[in-house]
Amino acid sequence: MGLKIIENFDGSFTLQPEAKAALFALLTGEAFLQQVAQQVNWSQIEFTELLFQPVPYSMTTPKGMPAEFEKFHTSEDHLIINVPPNFMFQAKIFQPNRLCAVYRRVN
Repeated sequence: MGLKIIENFDGSFTLQPEAKAALFALLTGEAFLQQVAQQVNWSQIEFTELLFQPVPYSMTTPKGMPAEFEKFHTSEDHLIINVPPNFMFQAKIFQPNRLCAVYRRVN
């Protein structure tokens, strides 16, 4: 079985306002923020309100994310997480089926 190389992948998406509000409420919940901060040994974090859909690995997207988000991958003050599937379900987001969220360390 060979690998299928994807030349072009459209990672754009639009969330309905109600779904976006519900998801943002979950991603900014105090207990969730504390849990994520504790995992990376940071005292406090905040959600940047930046979301992206993971993209297939390619020569132009070696990190599996849109190129404009790679700066957060290498930043010591930012964290990228997979949005928990139960958050996607609770917010009634089924397309795209996966999202990543960017958080920032608060000093």
